[in-house]
Amino acid sequence: MTTIAAAAGAQQQPAPYPNKPIKILVGVPPGGSTDTVARLFAEWLRESMGQPTIVENRPGANTAVAADAVAHSAPDGYTLLVATDAFITVPLLKKASFDPFKDFAPVATLTVNPFVMAVHPSLPVNTLKEFIAYAKARPDKLSYASSGNGGATHLGTEKFKMLTGTRIIHIPYRGAGPALNDAIGGQVELSMWTPLAIGTHVATGKLKPLAVTGPHRVSTLPQVPTFAEAGLPAFDHQAWQGVFAPAGTPQPVIDRLNVEIKKMLAQPRIKETLDKQGVDPFYLAAEKVPEFLRRESAGLATLVKSANVTMD
Repeated sequence: MTTIAAAAGAQQQPAPYPNKPIKILVGVPPGGSTDTVARLFAEWLRESMGQPTIVENRPGANTAVAADAVAHSAPDGYTLLVATDAFITVPLLKKASFDPFKDFAPVATLTVNPFVMAVHPSLPVNTLKEFIAYAKARPDKLSYASSGNGGATHLGTEKFKMLTGTRIIHIPYRGAGPALNDAIGGQVELSMWTPLAIGTHVATGKLKPLAVTGPHRVSTLPQVPTFAEAGLPAFDHQAWQGVFAPAGTPQPVIDRLNVEIKKMLAQPRIKETLDKQGVDPFYLAAEKVPEFLRRESAGLATLVKSANVTMD
């Protein structure tokens, strides 16, 4: 009987994680910084953990479609979310089908990327200070593009307007692609982009960069000063990426994934790849992520209220 009971108990033990393919959902279309980071993470897991790992793009509702899908997935570590700051912004702007604090188990943060503020080359300005003066002299005459209401570029530019006392009209687009087309075409005067999105258009003279957020210049655009260097040290606006699992995911699974992320971000080849994308490694362990999210959410809530930002 003892032997039979032991055998039965052994059969009930869960197989070591992972023992089947892992799926990573990301709430943006292919090609941007967040998608690139997600695919880098998937490649690392394939190599390090020995299981097929796929990235599934589910854009929509400012990344809420992907977040909702992961929130309602089995909490077993086989469905993960690579989230951005939109993860905590969406619930501040409308009733969401998920709670970023209750429906997810943080795994770790991954990266942070700055934004480059740029103008159409037809504008007679070459520096940030010149643009601010130009805009102040033309209240409600200039416009800026964003990839959509409540998105990172919308919130960032509203923060810039509040700091500088400028009045620039917001033109929301359905995604970064149409917004970039009109920025290049001169239908809007001002826009904010990741270094990855803007690099080619700066090189060809289609957009004129003024300053980059974050504490340092980016290697892909070394000629572009930081906002502090350009005379506006109070302004900063960056986007982060992090990994989340459904709430209830076993702690050993969270711990294993956390270790993999920490190892990945320490690799020189990974750092070099991120640097070429204009992205910085940004690692916080799982237990430190909730406090980070609370601070971020509080700051965003203040901005949303002050700037009267809505999703409509």
